[in-house]
Amino acid sequence: MLGRLVLAYFLWAALAANAAAPESEIVFAVTEGVTYQATPKEIRDKFTPFADALARATGRRFKTVLVPAYNDLRAGLAKQQYDIAFVHPAHVSMAEIKAGRYKAVAWTAGYTEYTASLIIPGDSPLKAMADLKGHTLVTPDPDSITAMMVRAMFRAEKLTATAEREPTPATVRVITTRYQDSAPFYLEKGFAQVAATAANSVVKAWTDKGGKVLVRSRSLPIKQVIVSTKLTADEQQRIREALLNLHNSKPGRDALEAMGYKGFVAPNPELENSTIAWLGL
Repeated sequence: MLGRLVLAYFLWAALAANAAAPESEIVFAVTEGVTYQATPKEIRDKFTPFADALARATGRRFKTVLVPAYNDLRAGLAKQQYDIAFVHPAHVSMAEIKAGRYKAVAWTAGYTEYTASLIIPGDSPLKAMADLKGHTLVTPDPDSITAMMVRAMFRAEKLTATAEREPTPATVRVITTRYQDSAPFYLEKGFAQVAATAANSVVKAWTDKGGKVLVRSRSLPIKQVIVSTKLTADEQQRIREALLNLHNSKPGRDALEAMGYKGFVAPNPELENSTIAWLGL
């Protein structure tokens, strides 16, 4: 009798402990990019309603972590410290997808055909990528997705980049600046003959005043939402469905409005694989 009572007590204690144990929170990382100017407060304010909407949709508590530096993000993703991440730079998220630590559950609508443009002055004699030899090109931050796309374009055209003070007739001198919108300054001041940017507003402002686009890259998706493969298949699917249906509820629409996005779409695995190969990941 005593043995049964002891056993019953321990079973009750175990059940009570499990019932009392709170479900672990979802760690949500946000990396918005390094080549656009936004303060941490602006980014947090932008994503707080989004995390709240996902928390309601999934029934889980969300802890939002801002991770501005790409290498910090890489370190955290490598250890799968984040359950879910909104990642602007596609080369970082897709490297993790290739490694098998994360899966894409949604792409941000309106950002699935991101291209890098090489802009030149209106009177430039350059006509094609091959003409870049012997000239200087400026790109945003070397670890930006735009710079990665430019390097992919160079590989496709078999162009050789150099960091020397002067390019040779067979090389292209590549210099960098921090922000997308500062690239035209280098053309205006004669520091470079070509500038790379993926900001449509920069391209439009440049062409509106007589500048030209030499060439555009192939397109790829950026602003991806990825989830850790440590989450169960059911958890991954709940997050995916919540994202794809965010626009169907008022809190979801309010969150999208705060973020400035239209919604989310399902990833395309074939395009994802070809992008990973093109970027050389």
